[in-house]
Amino acid sequence: MQPILKINLSTREIESFTIPAEFEREYLGGASLAARLLWDSLTRQLEPLSAESPLLILNGPLSGTAGPTVGRFVVCGKSPLTRLWAESNCGGFFGPELRMAGWDGIWLTGKADRPVYLSIQDSQIEIREAAALWGKDTYEVQEAIKQENRITGTRVLGIGVAGEAQIPYALLLCDHGRVAGRTGLGAVMGSKNLKAIAVKGTGKVPVFDAAAYAPLRSAANLALKADPMTSVMSSLGSAGAADYFNYLGEQPKKYFSAGTLEGADNISGASVAETILAGKSACHACVIACGRVVKLEDGVKHKGPEYETLVGFGPNLGLTDPKIATRLGELCDRYGVDVISMSGTIGLAFKLYELGVIGTAETGGLELTWGNAAAAEACIHQTMQRAGLGEFLARGAKALAAHFGAPDEAIQVNGLELAYHDPRGASGMAVVYATSPRGACHNQSDYFLADIGQVDASLGLAFYDRQAGAEKAANVAKHQDFRTVNNALVLCMFANVPPETMVNLINAACGYDLTLEELLRCGERAWNLKRLINLKLGLTRANDSLPAPLLRPYAEGGAAGYVIPFEQMMAAYYTARGWSAVTGAPSVQKLDEIGLSWLSNG
Repeated sequence: MQPILKINLSTREIESFTIPAEFEREYLGGASLAARLLWDSLTRQLEPLSAESPLLILNGPLSGTAGPTVGRFVVCGKSPLTRLWAESNCGGFFGPELRMAGWDGIWLTGKADRPVYLSIQDSQIEIREAAALWGKDTYEVQEAIKQENRITGTRVLGIGVAGEAQIPYALLLCDHGRVAGRTGLGAVMGSKNLKAIAVKGTGKVPVFDAAAYAPLRSAANLALKADPMTSVMSSLGSAGAADYFNYLGEQPKKYFSAGTLEGADNISGASVAETILAGKSACHACVIACGRVVKLEDGVKHKGPEYETLVGFGPNLGLTDPKIATRLGELCDRYGVDVISMSGTIGLAFKLYELGVIGTAETGGLELTWGNAAAAEACIHQTMQRAGLGEFLARGAKALAAHFGAPDEAIQVNGLELAYHDPRGASGMAVVYATSPRGACHNQSDYFLADIGQVDASLGLAFYDRQAGAEKAANVAKHQDFRTVNNALVLCMFANVPPETMVNLINAACGYDLTLEELLRCGERAWNLKRLINLKLGLTRANDSLPAPLLRPYAEGGAAGYVIPFEQMMAAYYTARGWSAVTGAPSVQKLDEIGLSWLSNG
């Protein structure tokens, strides 16, 4: 990998930092390498929104190489929402453009004394004034900077007013609505008075053995294009299986409290394709093109909703209209706030209203009844203004529930709102949510796909029933290690790339001779390192839990009657991981085994 930029916004000092070669081989890149680089910086005392707090944007060794769906990058640091390890994965074109500029990352510390944005044109780095950009939404800031620079092909990664206001689940956005959405790193960027980063590169992306890599990546893309999963994703987007998830009882309704909802079948990729789809969008060199472009009643083309947006602003709130989900999702993107956290926190407010915990006195007259789209939109605006109920919505679901004396009602793990894959319909997700290094996250392991049959025997994975228990815990651990490799390369999880192909690509790109076993060991090493970071930040065994409502069965729907055997699954998971069932920490033997012996005594 190429050097990364280290920039102190307080002193405006800019330097080049060369990544140690042993770090690259042991962690590959992306979020795994970021965890190693940030190990010393992340402490329990560190305030996520302080000037000292680091924000690390990092590519992977395959980013921008035109390999299968590797036009991605990561953003990492300490989360202002969870106060734990934060990472977020983003597509589009920004990461590859950064590589073409000769850099594989940007390591930010400090705080500018006034609003600024960062301009990178190959080796020319400037910190520019951004007072005129402050207050612009995430799309407006991209256009304003492009017009100012007047350099064709400039890519801009920026924040909206949510990041400026340091709302703890603010995001970063680039291109056609590609977001680093979860864990609130947009707030960290805002706390530094940094509105955006503009990048333009004219160089070539480095590959160790271009002659070997070119035919490998070409063959991988051809195979990916012909894959059945690609066909579904291309035709129907990330919501291609939404109706099936609904059938299984995996799609949440009314904030994880109802097993069925009339009209929920309208929330699907097929429904979007049949009603509002106007085109597709793709990340850099991607053959899948899962992004949706839709046309609404205004006749204007908009970013189409992904699965999480469709469900979060759909059945989660008792709504069943993809057009409403599209509008509310775009509103979140423009403000620069995470769709899952925002819709999840609003869902909690709706639930508290139904339970009588809050009423119109607390909501400022809003009737938070299921299916009330106008109330949901009002909640988004209030959150950005921190007005009325919005003052508490802006703190996230955990804090909202605690404020109103109903902490058990918040569907979150470690402060991060649950993604919309109910573990009662796909039990492997119970362990995934409880142990994810960034909170209740589905992108550290999309095990819900393994629960319906998408397993690869070469990874040592077996197939278990979607509502099986402890017997699948070791499977979950292996799947997490594999997806950690994805987040290191950085390779999109929507791409069904065979593991052996991944090995061949990384070896040709980096000049390594890794085996599949060694590649998976890189994933296991990074997973354990992130665990140790969180333990250092204050995580305990008690944090590996699920919210109480998820441990109660549904009365109807595809998951009716099923109770997750959570404690048995977790006991089996600790055994499979080599972690203490008392402390939740990796054993010294495990650390030595996976190359983390330097932490064995710490």
